[in-house]
Amino acid sequence: MKKRTRDLESLRTMVRSDGKKFLRLDEGAALYSIGLNTFRDIARDAGAIYRVKRIVLVNTELIDEFLETFHEEDF
Repeated sequence: MKKRTRDLESLRTMVRSDGKKFLRLDEGAALYSIGLNTFRDIARDAGAIYRVKRIVLVNTELIDEFLETFHEEDF
């Protein structure tokens, strides 16, 4: 298994089972399988960005709630 795939699987496990709530931008983009700039825009629109000194963290719970607003029943 490739290192990136293994890291992504361990990240998914941490978020779902261990309750890891905050991710860095690159981790979030990998977890949600979208580009970094798109993830940054979504995080900004969701109000999920936290700046701690020089680190940018994203609240995954707010991202999930925001993405649920785009849910379509008849797709």
